[in-house]
Amino acid sequence: MIYLDYAATTPVNKEVLQTFCDISTRYMANPNASHQLGLEAKARLDLSTENIAELLGIKTTEIIYTSGASEANNLAVKGIANQYKKYGKHIITTYLEHSSVTGAIKALQNIGYEVDFVDVLENGLVDLEHLKELLRSDTILVSVCYVDSEMGIKQHIDEIGNLLEAYPHCFFHVDATQAIGKIPVSLNTIDLMTFAPHKFYGLNGCGILIKKEQVIIEPLIHGGKSTTQFRSGTPMLALAAATEHALKLALLNQQTSYAYVEELNQKLKVGLSAFAKVKINSTKECIPFILNVSIPGIKAEIFQKALEKHAIYISTKSACCPVNTASKAVYAVTKDKKLALATLRISLSQLTTPEECEIFLQGFSECYKNLVK
Repeated sequence: MIYLDYAATTPVNKEVLQTFCDISTRYMANPNASHQLGLEAKARLDLSTENIAELLGIKTTEIIYTSGASEANNLAVKGIANQYKKYGKHIITTYLEHSSVTGAIKALQNIGYEVDFVDVLENGLVDLEHLKELLRSDTILVSVCYVDSEMGIKQHIDEIGNLLEAYPHCFFHVDATQAIGKIPVSLNTIDLMTFAPHKFYGLNGCGILIKKEQVIIEPLIHGGKSTTQFRSGTPMLALAAATEHALKLALLNQQTSYAYVEELNQKLKVGLSAFAKVKINSTKECIPFILNVSIPGIKAEIFQKALEKHAIYISTKSACCPVNTASKAVYAVTKDKKLALATLRISLSQLTTPEECEIFLQGFSECYKNLVK
């Protein structure tokens, strides 16, 4: 079995899973309970929060635990929109965003918020000149992903954030789900940032919203204070501890993993370039963990299923996108609908081996010969 869909989710690290099990067994009380067992659980939760904050270079008060990146993105987007609507109802985003961002923004658009999509250049980077044109005095939110989930384009986040400094009522939200644990991340110009540990060998079912201290958001979930007034619910001690462990391991091995995956990515690019009808969509601005290609004229889902018969598992787009639809990200960059309808996303990790890449290329070759005429 060849698994090349790490951008969708990663297998949990055994050490991380053991941490979750150990903490779940050792601390049975609600960290918000006022008795001794509750206080002990809260102290352990506070320790994980302090360690996460130290790893990311932020304050403990800026961490909000959620059920995942989708909730974190919804909380950030809707929380800002509802809290600061007195300053305006204009939002700017891109066609590269995950559906948990665009879905939240679409919901706001349906109730009267105005939305603009900033152009991206041929290399996938946000067109800063177009962004300048779109920014207005009533713009309250700009949402741009650090790395998009379909092509792997890494945005110049600080350049975007610096532009927004002239707009005191405009907040900058960055979905860093495909960035944290893979590349160094700057929070210098960011107001809100989201991620989930299952993208770096942590557990599903948890996520984090980093909200800078001076920023206020309206909660999505009400019901009393938890670890923060901005998100109610019983604190997730074991998940927080597991997230801490996964993040620590990911950051510890980040530079080595990047260099290793970059070699694998280059190997696949060379191999896939040998096929006449394969178009590599990923640009020089993409991180090596994601390689996006198209085979015009071939339905992506058909090629995906053909690879699956060889026990090779890749995706066509983000796992949250509807099947048989064009990739908005690929179309935004290439302006070619045929390419956008025929995308394959190969996503790598430090667990991927050179041998697996060879087997993938062999399987790809057989499917190509059978399907491409």
